[in-house]
Amino acid sequence: MLDCGEGVQSQMQKMGLSMMNIGHIFISHNHGDHVFGLPGLIGTMDLLGRTAELHIHGPQQVGELLQFLLRTYYADIQYKVLFYPVDTRKHDLIYEDRSITVYSIPLEHRLPTSGYLFREKPRLPHIKRELMDAYGIPVSQINNIKAGASWTTEDGTVIPHERLTFPAAPPRSFAYCSDTVYLPELKEIVKGVDLLYHEATYLHERALRAEQTRHSTALQAATVARDAEVKQLCIGHFSASIKSEDALLQEARSIFPNTILANEGLVISI
Repeated sequence: MLDCGEGVQSQMQKMGLSMMNIGHIFISHNHGDHVFGLPGLIGTMDLLGRTAELHIHGPQQVGELLQFLLRTYYADIQYKVLFYPVDTRKHDLIYEDRSITVYSIPLEHRLPTSGYLFREKPRLPHIKRELMDAYGIPVSQINNIKAGASWTTEDGTVIPHERLTFPAAPPRSFAYCSDTVYLPELKEIVKGVDLLYHEATYLHERALRAEQTRHSTALQAATVARDAEVKQLCIGHFSASIKSEDALLQEARSIFPNTILANEGLVISI
């Protein structure tokens, strides 16, 4: 989960998502619209009998909030809530498992803020099942062949790895840049990602207001996407003063055509 605003539980219920499947929550910064859902979420997980650890990543201020919540309201919680501080000044590897890596993205807002870059690890190639049967290759050898081994038949013929496999889909990537002033240097960090989420609080006619509040305009978000040569841009975090979200979309598309608007319940295939 990325950020945890108020109402997160009801939105998950509407979408048919189980909060018990959440293992990691990545918080960008300690403003209420990004953390006010945490107290209720932690408590509901406990009421539902959660036993698995919950891992929360974010700036140190988020850790202080969690310490207060656990000390004041959840002293007898039945599962562990573990916090991992993120240095918002650095672009660092902050999490890794067998499938993905997660990097912090330094952002600039009114509080210490971090974005997050998710990169899927390259997957092993797929086996051509018909050739496995044709050459009588046992199932026990599948992992070896995926890893690059060839196969030698009974008559001594060597069947190369490349003939027995076909490439897996390219690894996918997603960058999440929440509340931030326009940072041209972001293009180097999010270069070529499949999907970039970038806040677009204002139209560019209010660029001065965006600068004052440490936010970005739709045009600036699209400029980052264009310069970083990403494949798709999703903009969100719109100001309540915006009368027409379509105006934000058109402004962004004037710079980066493959832009969409964030919306409640939106599902994007990467």
